[in-house]
Amino acid sequence: MMQAILDSPLLGLGLSAATFALGRWIQKKTGWTIANPLLISAVLSIALLLVLEIPYEAYAQGGEFINLMLSPVTAILALGIYNQRAVLKRYFVPVLVGCLVGSASSVLSVLGLCRLFGLDQTITAALIPKSCTTAIALGIAEAKGGIVAITAACVIFTGLVGALGAPLFAKVFRITDPVAQGLAVGACSHALGTSKAREMGELQGAMSSIAIGVCGLLTVLLSLVLPL
Repeated sequence: MMQAILDSPLLGLGLSAATFALGRWIQKKTGWTIANPLLISAVLSIALLLVLEIPYEAYAQGGEFINLMLSPVTAILALGIYNQRAVLKRYFVPVLVGCLVGSASSVLSVLGLCRLFGLDQTITAALIPKSCTTAIALGIAEAKGGIVAITAACVIFTGLVGALGAPLFAKVFRITDPVAQGLAVGACSHALGTSKAREMGELQGAMSSIAIGVCGLLTVLLSLVLPL
């Protein structure tokens, strides 16, 4: 019986779905930003695999089906930009300049620090897209030969830092323009940060949503031309 479960892709699919649903429930109950469903799902899944001594290969049979959805999810990001087209048209120049500066700063700072500390190409490729949304970041890391597990962890951590620190950063650096606030949050901390931007204001949330897609596209283009 146990062997039949281990050989079935339903193990990975069921475990991922159940732990993510539990993560969503915990987040709604607590209201904590740090209680991210993706983070909770990853921690619980790893813990269960270790406690029950289930090999990762057994889990991966179903987990790979989830990875297949990354491409369509990436395409759907364009829908967010389309829905905010009126806002994008109004603030086109600030959006383009802000996202370009944000994406370039993120990629170049990571590349510089990786060179400074002598990290190898696989680690560098994994860290480069850490400010992108997960679907785009994993695609960039995989294409550049990076370790996607490290990328996923860095994306979650970056998002949490942005979501937790966005209001504080805006206050410390005296950023009062809602457009600048939203673009900064979306460019640096993707979807997790956008959830906080929406709490800061409607315009902040809209600009952050636009920044997710635009910065993702710009990071892809930058990753193609930068040597690792």
